[in-house]
Amino acid sequence: MSDNESLHSENEEENQQSANDDDEDHLAELYGDERDQLEEEDGVEGEDLYGDDMMSLNLMRSHIDARRQAELAMARRDQMTLDDALYWEEGDDEGIHFMQRRKQRGLAADDGRLSSGEQQADEDIRIDIIENPRGRPTRDHVKDEVIAKEIEKRFCKFLRVFKDPTNKQNKYIQAIKHMVAENRESLEVDYNDLAHESGEPDITYFLPEAPIEMLECLNRAATTVVVSIFPWYHRITNEVKARIKNLPMEEDIRMLRQVHLNMLIKTSGVVTITTGILPQLGIVKYDCKTCSYVLGPFVQRQNEETKPSTCPSCQSRGPFELNTEETIYHNYQRVSIQESPNLVAAGRLPRSKEVILLGDLCDSCKPGDEIELTGVYTNSYDGSLNSRQGFPVFNTVIIANHIVRKDRIESDSLTDEDIKAIHELSKHPQIAQQIFCSIAPNIYGHAEVKQAIALALFGGEAKNPQGKHNIRGDINVLLCGDPGTAKSQFLRFVGHLAPRSVLTTGQGASAVGLTAYVQRHPITREWTLEAGAMVLADTGVCLIDEFDKMNEQDRTSIHEAMEQQSISISKAGIVTSLKARCTVIAASNPIGGRYDSSRTFAANVDLTEPILSRFDILCVMRDQADPVDDEHMADFVIKNHKKMHPDVQQAVADTQEKDENIVEFDSMTGTELIPLSLLRKFLIYARDHIHPKLEVDDERISKLYSDLRRESDETGSVAITIRNVESIIRMAEAHAKMHLRNYVNDDDVSVAMKVMLQGFISTQKVGSYMLWIVL
Repeated sequence: MSDNESLHSENEEENQQSANDDDEDHLAELYGDERDQLEEEDGVEGEDLYGDDMMSLNLMRSHIDARRQAELAMARRDQMTLDDALYWEEGDDEGIHFMQRRKQRGLAADDGRLSSGEQQADEDIRIDIIENPRGRPTRDHVKDEVIAKEIEKRFCKFLRVFKDPTNKQNKYIQAIKHMVAENRESLEVDYNDLAHESGEPDITYFLPEAPIEMLECLNRAATTVVVSIFPWYHRITNEVKARIKNLPMEEDIRMLRQVHLNMLIKTSGVVTITTGILPQLGIVKYDCKTCSYVLGPFVQRQNEETKPSTCPSCQSRGPFELNTEETIYHNYQRVSIQESPNLVAAGRLPRSKEVILLGDLCDSCKPGDEIELTGVYTNSYDGSLNSRQGFPVFNTVIIANHIVRKDRIESDSLTDEDIKAIHELSKHPQIAQQIFCSIAPNIYGHAEVKQAIALALFGGEAKNPQGKHNIRGDINVLLCGDPGTAKSQFLRFVGHLAPRSVLTTGQGASAVGLTAYVQRHPITREWTLEAGAMVLADTGVCLIDEFDKMNEQDRTSIHEAMEQQSISISKAGIVTSLKARCTVIAASNPIGGRYDSSRTFAANVDLTEPILSRFDILCVMRDQADPVDDEHMADFVIKNHKKMHPDVQQAVADTQEKDENIVEFDSMTGTELIPLSLLRKFLIYARDHIHPKLEVDDERISKLYSDLRRESDETGSVAITIRNVESIIRMAEAHAKMHLRNYVNDDDVSVAMKVMLQGFISTQKVGSYMLWIVL
């Protein structure tokens, strides 16, 4: 080996030794105390055993590795932005793998190597971002800025990509286009679509519990999507409102409790009071009177007034004046809804609740409308209520988010199976007889009354020639008869069958209770209208028992409601007209308690000619002694009592659950009865979708009217007027609806004439004969 090579080798050894010495110095600097402690434990003081004791070296290296692992774990946690990353422990492989996958996908996305499927998988990985592992209150969790942005992002994606399961089209893109075409500011969102597996189920979890915060996020997201498609739409509205419909659970007004406060609820009721539309401060600005500086904008909250404390320009504490030019106002209206009268248990008073309507929801309902309401159930401070109670009590209100009329819901709620069953039922050759027998099947006899009530429930067609005046299509029926002839039972059956009904009694009803009255609103102090029974029964049935017990002045007040189907109000500066488009079925007792056949109908009832002429059908129910008929009636009542026993009813219900094909038959005629639920659906469908036209020869109707009018003048019985011609037409149209026909044929006219004649003959005195009648 040459001298140069030897010198080079020696230099390398010296360099290697120097490097080792540097490592030793570094280790000694870090773990010098630990090495000294080890040396003391070995009993060798001052002697360097590092080169000989390999165990000491391994121990120091393990400390270095542990420290590096700790630093790596801390760095990993600092890089992670998810809230639940703080809950991953040091040895949790899921957290490590999550970070590795996210880093790899980030690099792949930058290089363009990430496929659409992998991008979707990456979005699925981040599904836990809006979960609440810390157990924070839902409202506090949703207020988090990161969570709120993620909710907005997901809702934007939902509006853009959600497809209707029925037609596979972008449902909400089409809804946005329709909204823009009508210049509206509300977008209806179906809760069931959000909860769908292809929707955003996580949003539905937070929505009922934190509705105010969630609706703010959804409104911002809806506005973003609309403006991205139609950039100019901000000129129409600054914010698009998301209206939530079809909430799965419905709460009765009576059942609203403390647990529902600050939650999104759905309830229903009848609108009884509405105030005028008032301007509400939305975004407020103030002028400083000292330096004229404009303060704001301030967002005005619902229950508290927002005012500045000091002026940032001159540091003065006021006075401040509202800047009316730059302040933004919103429409504001208060309404009151009441429980549906036909749903209130006997002996209970119907409960009511105040509702606040904002924006385009104002004037979306009127007194008498039965609505389904979705909104936020919250409380508001009421000083007068506290002074009366003597301790802190808050008044509760519902801030409406979505409103829809109940009659539209019932019509839309019919499924395809229901419509198919309805059409199959209408093909039965004796469908009209089936419907007649299915009216109050637990009442014996009275076939004419059942026929009249069935025609009244289906009703005719309302007309409005050239928009000048309305011609009613509802059929009014008056039942007059002896005590114990089931008049009240007929009314209560109609109350259960009709989709919308209001039952009242003449003795407990006044004129304003049947029509409407004016009162001051306790909050706004303005005069408001409160609807009566006939307004509440709009598009339904108003049932009045003990009609003869009403005061004559009170009966006079319903003349307009029964014929023009409207109620005109001119009180306290309020001049308006309310709709009362309802069928009136009234029950009356004769003078003296029993009907006297030797007297005319007008002499038997304490009713005037004007009110009698407004009833299309007059039914006299007599309790006449007949041994055979009385025995059959007694047997019928005994069988009903046996059949209606609770134990028997439960056995029948269990049998019907096992065999749905079990049917019932009328005991007198043997006609197959229609189940009450199916009859109700049949009635809803016929009233909403069938609109028959009169296309038959009217000579028979004209001749019948002429003959009845002549006979009425000769016998002095019930007066026949031109209203009776309209009654025949309405009854013919109702009979056509029973067959689901869009035209009126001769059979319909014949049935209508028969019902008219039966009512006319029943009101005649004994001894009056009409030999000229030929059907």
